[in-house]
Amino acid sequence: MSTHPNRVIGEDLAAISARLGPMLDALEGQAVLITGGAGFLLSYVVDLIAHLNDTRFAAKASVTVLDNMTTGLPARLAHLNGRPDVRLVKHDVLDPYVDDTRFAYVLHGASIASPMVYRQFPLETIDANVTGARLMLERARTDGARFLLMSTSEIYGDPDPAAIPTPETYRGLVSCTGPRACYDESKRLAETLLAIYAQKYGVHGNALRPFNFYGPGQRLDDQRLVPDLMQAVIARQPITLFSDGRATRSFCYITDAIAGLMAVWLTGAPGEAYNIGNDAEISVGDVARKAAALITPALPVELRASEDSAYLTDNPNRRCPDLTKARTELGYAPLVGLDEGLARTLRSYA
Repeated sequence: MSTHPNRVIGEDLAAISARLGPMLDALEGQAVLITGGAGFLLSYVVDLIAHLNDTRFAAKASVTVLDNMTTGLPARLAHLNGRPDVRLVKHDVLDPYVDDTRFAYVLHGASIASPMVYRQFPLETIDANVTGARLMLERARTDGARFLLMSTSEIYGDPDPAAIPTPETYRGLVSCTGPRACYDESKRLAETLLAIYAQKYGVHGNALRPFNFYGPGQRLDDQRLVPDLMQAVIARQPITLFSDGRATRSFCYITDAIAGLMAVWLTGAPGEAYNIGNDAEISVGDVARKAAALITPALPVELRASEDSAYLTDNPNRRCPDLTKARTELGYAPLVGLDEGLARTLRSYA
C-alpha cells in the first residue's frame, strides 16, 4: 500500500499499479525526465514511479522533474523531498536542460491548460507548448529516449456533430485567432513537431489527447469545471454555471487517465496519437447537479451569463472521444464512473 500523505491518492496509486501490472516493469532501473511534473496530472506519474520503487522495483527508477511553478504546486511533491530517486528542479522549458543523465523516457507536459489562465498568458502558453516541445524532443533524440507529448482534445476544436465521438483521424474545426487559439494551435504545432522528429530522426514518440481529466490534487483555483464544483461543495455555496448548462463533456477520473497515459507512453505505436478519456458523454448541467447532490441537502445550481464576453467563444458544444484505437491497440478501457470519481475527488480534499 502507498504511503502517500493523501489517502485517496495513495489508494489511486495502488490501483493503477495493480491494474497495469507487468507493463510498468519497463521503467525499472530507468532514468525518466518529466516536464510539468508538479501539476495535477503529471504529479500522479511521479508519485506512481515513486510508489513502484517502494513496492516493486529492485532497481529503482530515477525521476527528474522540471517545473517553473507557474501553475505547478511545490506542495504537490513535497512528500518526496529528500528521496534519492526523485529530483525536483525549478526550470523553465524554454531553456535547454543540461545534465549528464541519459534518459530512457521523456514526458513533456509543461503547459498552461486552464482556459481562464492561458487566456491571461497566451505567449507563455505558446512558448511552453512549442519551444518546450522542440527542446524536449531534441533531448529525446540525443538520448535515444521514448517520448510522450501531452497534447489535448482541444486540437479538435468544436467538432462537427458528425465527428462525435471524435476519432484521432478527425482534423479539427479550430479557430487560429480566437481566445483559445494560443492553446489549441500551439498544441497542434507540437504534434507537428512530434511527427517531424519521428519521421526525420526516428524518435519513438507518441501524443496523448486527454479528454477532461479530473481527480484529487487539482488546484481548487484552477478555474476549470470540476475544481469549481468541488470548491462550491466544500464551502456549501450555490453552484453557478456561466452558461445554459447544455454543452456536453466526457469526464475521465485520474486512475483511468494515468492508466491510459502509461499505456500510450510505454506501448504506443511509433509516431501515433491516442485519445484517452471516458466515452460517457454528459451535459455540464448534469455534472453540476451530480456534484450538488454530494452533500445533504443538495446545493442549488444557478445558470448565469458571464460578464466576460469571450467566455464561451470557441468553446466546444460537445466533446466525446472515440476510444476505438486505444481499446484495440492498447487494451485501454475507462473503469471509473462519474459518480464514483466525483465522490473520491471530494473525499480527497477532506
